[in-house]
Amino acid sequence: MSHRSPRLAGRSEVEQTWRLLVELVMETRGTWRRKVTEATGMPFSRARALWRLERGPHTLAELAQDMGTDAPAATVLINALETRGLVKRTVDPADRRVKRVSLTAAGRRVLAVVEKITDEPPAAIERLPAAELAAFRRTLEKVVRSDGG
Repeated sequence: MSHRSPRLAGRSEVEQTWRLLVELVMETRGTWRRKVTEATGMPFSRARALWRLERGPHTLAELAQDMGTDAPAATVLINALETRGLVKRTVDPADRRVKRVSLTAAGRRVLAVVEKITDEPPAAIERLPAAELAAFRRTLEKVVRSDGG
């Protein structure tokens, strides 16, 4: 018998699933986030911005939207990364009024350091039977692919 949280009562199956997945990630990543902060010497939000830029150059507005923040906060974040030489701003050739932000070689090196940091999965995932774990992974891959992530 599964334990249902009162927070999930009355919610659709889709919303319940999403909330449980978010809870799992949010409640189990603290140690890894601290390791990233220690290894990079900067707040986790800045490392997160570097990941977004790994996909390619962004305008500040695009980056703000992608990170779920506002343009002034994204500007502060990019200014700090630019000061450290991790990103650069260039003029968008299609619209010279727009600046695009991209990673520098130093920014890519920081991401390489972060990639080597061990991110231990929660024990509950490690305890899943092999067939359930494989099915869970396949489901997550399907969701990620269909979302363009």
